[in-house]
Amino acid sequence: MKLTPIHTRIFKEKEDLPSFITHFIPAVKENTVLAVASKLVCLWKGKSVPYQNEAQKEKLIQTESSAALKTKLAWLTIKEGMVMTNAGIDASNADGKLLLFPKDCFKVAQELRQGLKTLWKVQNLGIIITDSMILPLRAGVIGAAVGYAGFKGVKDWRGQEDIFGRSLQTTLVDRADSLASAATLLMGEANEQQPLCVIENAPVEFVEKTHPQEIKYPAQDDLYAPLLKAVKLIQ
Repeated sequence: MKLTPIHTRIFKEKEDLPSFITHFIPAVKENTVLAVASKLVCLWKGKSVPYQNEAQKEKLIQTESSAALKTKLAWLTIKEGMVMTNAGIDASNADGKLLLFPKDCFKVAQELRQGLKTLWKVQNLGIIITDSMILPLRAGVIGAAVGYAGFKGVKDWRGQEDIFGRSLQTTLVDRADSLASAATLLMGEANEQQPLCVIENAPVEFVEKTHPQEIKYPAQDDLYAPLLKAVKLIQ
């Protein structure tokens, strides 16, 4: 697998994202996956508001999430079936604004994919919208897929045998978040200006229609369900 981060100029709010991307990446090979920083998508869709004060930000966080709990460092929230801080609302690299996620990042990923398929004249193309996430009891952030399109994001290994012939009972591989994390590691978190990453030879199965529910695990069955119940993020 080969990953190539792409340096760009600063993206302007509401400008055409497919055209912006193809200016810096004139062509890609078939079976390419493109990681795109969520900030580009937020700006493309005009999902920003001028920052006023912390009270305004906290109100937006509660409005934008289905559950929210204030902690010492940030708001711990659930948005569109994902646990994240501050409902994904971000002020970094936003030039005095607060950036909010579009309503459906999977739908936006598919829209971007269709535009780029036409411009690049390719059939098999994957898109991942990346954002930073924090793992429980781990220092630092990693990249995660808040939306994706064009490939199966989860590989089901249940029923397959391990090297000793033991049948796997529960193993699902989260390929979408794994690729997002690898790409984000190269894209950076500060002033790198590398909001895009081309991923070649990714171990994924390309499909025309992505099913977002494949990656969304039921809260009641989740490994962290007891913890989420303890902090009252799920009932």
